[in-house]
Amino acid sequence: MATLNHTIISHSFFILLGIPGLEDQHTWISLPFFISYLVAVLGNILLVFIIITERSLHEPMYLFLCMLAVADLILSTTTVPKALAIFWFHAGEISLDGCVTQIFFIHATFIAESGILLAMAFDRYVAICDPLRYTMVLSHTVIIRVGLAVVLRSFSVILPDVFLVKRLSFCHSNVLPHTYCEHMAVAKFACADIRVNVWYGLSVLLSTVVVDALLILVSYTLILNAVFHLPSREARQKALGTCGCHLGVISMFYLPGIFTIITQRFGQHVPLHTHILLANICMLAPPMLNPIIYGVKTKQIRERVVSTFHSGTMLSLCD
Repeated sequence: MATLNHTIISHSFFILLGIPGLEDQHTWISLPFFISYLVAVLGNILLVFIIITERSLHEPMYLFLCMLAVADLILSTTTVPKALAIFWFHAGEISLDGCVTQIFFIHATFIAESGILLAMAFDRYVAICDPLRYTMVLSHTVIIRVGLAVVLRSFSVILPDVFLVKRLSFCHSNVLPHTYCEHMAVAKFACADIRVNVWYGLSVLLSTVVVDALLILVSYTLILNAVFHLPSREARQKALGTCGCHLGVISMFYLPGIFTIITQRFGQHVPLHTHILLANICMLAPPMLNPIIYGVKTKQIRERVVSTFHSGTMLSLCD
């Protein structure tokens, strides 16, 4: 009889609340969400367009940047439109299949971005520490293989999450105090034992994002060691300048995530809405800031952007 009841009340949909405790502020909160999403979409589409159409930018660093921009578009589009629907129309209902799909794309894209950042760190390492072999080591064939490896890794490690969530029966509340579906946030509402979900999620985090971060740290340790052994000050400044954008992007990717994890583990007295806002910053900040950082700091991209808008202005004036 207990088994029958357990099956009957298993939820097939969830209600996303948005940011609990700040429901009356949802309209105002939606403004930075909307502006950030608009900047992220327009900025990353422009970045992809410029890199694809400008042959001089068909170099490893910019091709990896193009991959990162595509990943940013997927990550922001997976989360922000649903959050805006909650803020504006109170449309928080989401099916279990829709929730699982969101979980898959959020986590897969996040791991893909981590892999792309590692590839970009390796690109800078070869460019500075072994410049004579740069074009041979990072040929277009190698870049394609790296891109495929990044996608396959992220899909293969996150796909089991789909089955781990789908196997669960949900007999507790179906109201999620969040703006999007997250693996463990959903699993906590299950009636069954979720230890497999917990340990698998932790093992994926450690074997992908944490390992990537450590390898990036090693890469930049070697890079800085090589830079400070360069003979001239001008050469050191130029080498450091080429790494500045990447370090900024790495900071935007890892630091909000680290801060969120710390507050979740040790900030028991931190209000729930603060946790939710921090989690959303992890989704909003990198896609919005990455094209700005590279657009401002990279001369080739900055010049191409100015040229594109100048050409468009001239054409409109001629018409």
